[in-house]
Amino acid sequence: MRYSIVLASLCLLAACDNHSAATSSHEAPATAQPVAHETELLRLTLPDQTEQRLGIATASAVALTWTSRREVGGEIVVPPLVKAGVPTGSVVNFQQLAAQQVAADAQVAAAQAQAQLAAIALQRADALIKEQAGSQRAHDEAAAALATAQAALQAARQQRELLGPAVDAYNRQSELWVRAAVFSGDLGQTRSDASAQIRTLDGRMPPLLASRVQAPPSANAMAATVDLYFALPATAAGQFQVGQRVAVSIALGEDRVGLGVPREAIVRDIYGGEWVYRKTATNTYVRQRVEVAAEREGIALLARGLAAGDEIVTAGAAELFGVEFGAAH
Repeated sequence: MRYSIVLASLCLLAACDNHSAATSSHEAPATAQPVAHETELLRLTLPDQTEQRLGIATASAVALTWTSRREVGGEIVVPPLVKAGVPTGSVVNFQQLAAQQVAADAQVAAAQAQAQLAAIALQRADALIKEQAGSQRAHDEAAAALATAQAALQAARQQRELLGPAVDAYNRQSELWVRAAVFSGDLGQTRSDASAQIRTLDGRMPPLLASRVQAPPSANAMAATVDLYFALPATAAGQFQVGQRVAVSIALGEDRVGLGVPREAIVRDIYGGEWVYRKTATNTYVRQRVEVAAEREGIALLARGLAAGDEIVTAGAAELFGVEFGAAH
């Protein structure tokens, strides 16, 4: 009986092995096929007439030095009148500020009157002492009262200065600052010695350079931003209003060296890939991948892809793209 069971088990195992072998013999084997590589792109050779009709123009890639920048939102504010003051902008309740300024002006006037009265009292005490008609104690008390009044007057004046200029004179200031809200993660990369480029949101004015200035620390915990301040040139004070929103371009990190090409030389495919057409011979062009790091003032700054002196197509790059892929122009 035992031998019968063992024999049956061996038969079943053999049948399973035969079925697996038969099944695997019918499966298609894996295959590998070559695909096009970026180094095997089409080489475009144009007749002279076609090149003239497409308006092909070329330029050389040149080495440039540029600074990485981050553009953030900014606001025109009034700088503090004293060293310990706080810049004033649209975040301030102007109605409440005006009321505080009126109260502070009244305190200054009252303290000034008290100081004048104390000075007169001291003069009278001096006269009585000279005529030997007064006591030294009364003279000392008058002197102490004058010192107290003068200290109160100085404190009242400093408190008034902290409130800034009168509200109705905000747009007539000869000096203005810009408050820029910088993301906390970028704060360590900002250059403390670099100027910021200030431009209006409508783009009607050319960018202005504003120098970095120190101010009491301020931040927005909800937005995770820290405020940096920049002083506008005196000639630009009349071109802005307090509370006006502007764009602030701040320098980040060290200067970088790379290649620059005209912005119109860059063509992009449907996947976002960036390319240029490099001239390899007379009337001959090859599409080459590049990586654009930044674009400023009509120049595309490249992180990689070309060598200095490479001749690339500027006018007509889109037309060559159409010739290569058969798109009508």
